[in-house]
Amino acid sequence: MKGTVTHQESFLNRIAESLGRERRKSGVSLPEWKYQPQYQTHADCTEDDLVTMLKDHCVNIHTELIETDAAGLYDALRTQVNRFEGGPVIIPKDSRFETYGLQTLMTEEWPDEGIPVWEWDAEQGAKNIEKAEQANVGITFSEITLAESATVVLYASEHAGRSVSLLPTTYIAIIPKSSIVPRMTQASDILKQQIRDGVTVPSCINYITGPSNSADIEMDLVVGVHGPVKAAYILVNDR
Repeated sequence: MKGTVTHQESFLNRIAESLGRERRKSGVSLPEWKYQPQYQTHADCTEDDLVTMLKDHCVNIHTELIETDAAGLYDALRTQVNRFEGGPVIIPKDSRFETYGLQTLMTEEWPDEGIPVWEWDAEQGAKNIEKAEQANVGITFSEITLAESATVVLYASEHAGRSVSLLPTTYIAIIPKSSIVPRMTQASDILKQQIRDGVTVPSCINYITGPSNSADIEMDLVVGVHGPVKAAYILVNDR
């Protein structure tokens, strides 16, 4: 659903008035910075270097990383779900599950395991939230993956609510190798290019770095505070 902007003119006029000047409606351009070190960081890294960086940082964020290829993804996923003590499982409505041979997850029960699976259904409304709260495992694909921080980027939509990755007890991110970029700089560039290409970018984009954690109190890290208590990444060689 496309949002509607209301009272934009009056809002901008009030800001200009508070600044004590007339509103500028033309002649404004983005600054061109002489130094942009963000583009130099990790610029010489190969794809293998980025994978190594991702692996190393997964250790820091208490997240297991499993490597496989498309043919082995089903077994790797099944093994990890069992490590997380089984279902229920919740997944977004995402054609990539079929593309990667995971059609059995797009049913009400995982046949080989007898595990209940809920696929996000926009027509079911709030029932999706209930299913996410009841789920033991949430599974999604990563849209963009930041090697520097081992962060997966998820796009929320009517077919993929953010609850899939936030409410279940545990979380699994399937990471296509082709989705890995060095850092936030490149992720932002991808999003800006999509906007220039006319792609509708979601208003809610989530950056998730392993299981939920907080070090707000006396800098003591506590894992599993306000979301999944455990997380695992499955890296798939899709080249």
